[in-house]
Amino acid sequence: MKALILVGGFGTRLRPLTLSLPKPLVPFANMPMVMHQIEALVKAGVDHVVLAVNYRAEIMEKEMRQHADRLGIKISMSQETEPLGTAGPLALARDILNDGEPFFVLNSDIVCEFPFLELIKFHKAHGAEGTIMVTKVEEPSKYGVVVSDKTTGEISKFVEKPQIFVGNRINAGIYLFNSSILARIKLQPTSIEKEIFPKMAAEHQLYAQDLPGFWMDVGQPPDYITGVGLFLSFMRKAHPETLATAKDGYEIVGDVIVDPSAKIGKNCRIGPHVVIGPGVVIGDGVRLQRCTVMDGTIVKSNAWINSAIIGWRCTVGAWCRLDGGTVLGEDVQVSDEVYLNGAKVLPHKGISANVPNEAIIM
Repeated sequence: MKALILVGGFGTRLRPLTLSLPKPLVPFANMPMVMHQIEALVKAGVDHVVLAVNYRAEIMEKEMRQHADRLGIKISMSQETEPLGTAGPLALARDILNDGEPFFVLNSDIVCEFPFLELIKFHKAHGAEGTIMVTKVEEPSKYGVVVSDKTTGEISKFVEKPQIFVGNRINAGIYLFNSSILARIKLQPTSIEKEIFPKMAAEHQLYAQDLPGFWMDVGQPPDYITGVGLFLSFMRKAHPETLATAKDGYEIVGDVIVDPSAKIGKNCRIGPHVVIGPGVVIGDGVRLQRCTVMDGTIVKSNAWINSAIIGWRCTVGAWCRLDGGTVLGEDVQVSDEVYLNGAKVLPHKGISANVPNEAIIM
């Protein structure tokens, strides 16, 4: 079975992290973001994954080669010479996907429980050309709403940012299609949501299945931080053995992942919703909550970090306070006693002055 992941372009929403790595390779809970999807696909029987890319494909290919060998699958790159939207990449990969079997299509920014086996079962049962997974939201007026039959799941229409209530289910960015869908798509920039899905629905060829559990598009920093919390809460239920437990000298609060190679000092309070990456060194008396600290970073004593993403090989000085969605790119050096609130700091910068309001530091 095959799958196509829409990796896309420059990852501008997740800068400054994507200035160092393509977005699918940015760590999420100590694993490249796209690998959460690929490993779940493999468990569902997928043996060939196609990554639709138009940016830094050579870096993606090098990284994916080792994961393909580890998982015993094939991972191919399908490189666009121009942006092809969300449907055009299917046409570009037609020769790979068109083998008569259903195939998955995923947006690469999505994290959830990935119930692919349930999706396969539902798709085969209704027998139509396509299935979309949908997720419930509290504010449907911000999204395009999927209107479907409550009993069968057959989709009747799509309503973009409705001003009156027509439903609260939105496209979750996870699809299963019969290969016959490829005949609908030309090799040109095309939106699958706006140009292909409405036609399929009009022909009674598109169904919706509710996505259980959590869902988040983690393509920008505030949602990445929220998504980490949702993912760790899920891991508490599904794989509690992967979460950290308190050790002599420091305290763990709630759901936390700590890489075994990380070192944590005395009298620290870590959590909830914290991820500490490989080779990280945390000094004494540090407080971390709602944050990710990536590979090789040093956080010096008595620093306080909340609602932040700390990139690779950074140094956060003693008695610093980082808050408000602050994101440090690779190799950022923050001096002692500096306050950053909502700062986005580009790679290889040194910060010695407070940034009390949201700003981009270039």
